[in-house]
Amino acid sequence: MIELVAAAQNGDEKAFLKLFQEYEVDIYRVAYVYVKNQEDALDVVQETAYKSFKKIKSLKNPAFFKTWLIKITMSCATDMVRKKKKVVYFNSEYTESLPQDEEDIPLSLSLKELIETLQENEKNIVLLKFYHEYTFQEISEILKVPLGTVKSILYRSLHKLRAQIKEGEG
Repeated sequence: MIELVAAAQNGDEKAFLKLFQEYEVDIYRVAYVYVKNQEDALDVVQETAYKSFKKIKSLKNPAFFKTWLIKITMSCATDMVRKKKKVVYFNSEYTESLPQDEEDIPLSLSLKELIETLQENEKNIVLLKFYHEYTFQEISEILKVPLGTVKSILYRSLHKLRAQIKEGEG
């Protein structure tokens, strides 16, 4: 892996392509969580490929290639959402990421709607922690934020979500 990154940094397009393809599904999943539709998610994947290829030489530690790609993906997806500033309604494509048990669908939809109410940095941390199962340390490295800040933001976000759930019940 590290050898492939080094080769890609030296201009080997085939090495970069092999690396990118290794993480393409993960990149798509991250993009889809942000943009919520297949077409835009594919555009984000393409933009991530372009930006990462152009900036591969700026990667300082080859061991963090995946983390670096995920950060670029999040940035591209956030940019797309900001540009479009559109409301995405539930559609049939959305059901792919939802549990197949019918009883869980309303709960999943509610949680996704609640997460959308969070600020961008809060949403990033919640998604990385609970949807992609990164550790606090990995999130800290991806977002280039101190570990304590990641924890504080996550706990503040969870508190907001709990308060919204209690408000909805009452």
